[in-house]
Amino acid sequence: MRLNFSVIYCACFAMLFANATFAAAPVCSGMSTGSDGSLNGYVPFGAVSLWNTDITSWPVDPESAQILNSIGPSVALHPDFGSSPSYGIPYQVVTGAQAKIPVKVVAYPSESDLGPQPIPSNALIEAGSDHHLLVLDKDGCWLYELDRGVKHTSYWQADSAAVWDMTFADQRPYTWTSADAAGLPVFAGLIRYDEATSGPIQHAFRYTVPNTRQAFVLPATHWASSSTDTTLPPMGARLRLKSTFDISGFSPINQAILVAMKKYGIILADNGSALYVTGTSDSRWNDNDLNALKSLHVSDFELVQLGTVYTSGNIPQGALPVISSFTASASTVSAGTPVTLSWTISGAEYALIMPQVGPVRTTSVVVVPSATTTYQFEAVNLYGRSVKSVKVTVQ
Repeated sequence: MRLNFSVIYCACFAMLFANATFAAAPVCSGMSTGSDGSLNGYVPFGAVSLWNTDITSWPVDPESAQILNSIGPSVALHPDFGSSPSYGIPYQVVTGAQAKIPVKVVAYPSESDLGPQPIPSNALIEAGSDHHLLVLDKDGCWLYELDRGVKHTSYWQADSAAVWDMTFADQRPYTWTSADAAGLPVFAGLIRYDEATSGPIQHAFRYTVPNTRQAFVLPATHWASSSTDTTLPPMGARLRLKSTFDISGFSPINQAILVAMKKYGIILADNGSALYVTGTSDSRWNDNDLNALKSLHVSDFELVQLGTVYTSGNIPQGALPVISSFTASASTVSAGTPVTLSWTISGAEYALIMPQVGPVRTTSVVVVPSATTTYQFEAVNLYGRSVKSVKVTVQ
């Protein structure tokens, strides 16, 4: 019997957000602030997330051999991270007091979260061509990600922007991209030094291959290919290190990484070099030790059951969120006067307010406009976005 894991996950996820009330209390306040700050055991997105699901017993997909063959069985794994600032993807952990600045999205605004983000003035950004910028808010428990980020004097520019609620199994709307081509959270798939050295790693990793299919499987929500060749992997395809692969000769840090590859696997996130597995840019990595991972090859992996493969012909359809009301406590005020914005919504996964505010979980927020401002409220679920706005005139 071929179980449809994507359908099971989708159904559970739908129940989560359909009945959700946005909780005010975050669960990740124990993270350490700063560049490459330790999460101190916190695992983003919770146990029901496909990133954090034990796939040890999942069956091998019938397409495993042909998809691995399309990547190249003899291709060696490449640890795409290390101690150099020019290698890997950095991140930063900030507090809720970090000021939010505007983000201008130039390539994919219709599939982006357009509110401000709490980006420090000295924020680290990926040295590679994608220029990923990742910020974790430890007090709000939000993850902010930019693709091709460029700093300007008073704002950041990006090709795409995504905000992730780390308190539950967040997912982009079907067909939306993110800061990653597959519509995935980049941070969730990074191999981090703090977890590789402190205990078991409890999530899957991100990897790339040169050629992908015009299709995706969950947790991916977007493809980046025009090919319909079914021998190519869809975005989100998960490989698992074979249980028989002997890891006894590797260092403790590499063993922690390899155990996670057996238990959680690696998830296809973007087009790129074959079997490049992504980690953090962190000066504490021992590059010579990481090089031992290059002894692994595609043939040491197997493709776990894909579940539903989504193409242009079977994208799930459903109702958009309902914004019953979005109001301001006053429509005309003097500069510097507090104004309460309030709203009532249903069927939403998350919500944001532009400008100035960003993501919200409560049913109201206080703003202090210094000039006439139109506030836009956006509610998002798996099927797209609903929008309402209200204008506050400053005299």
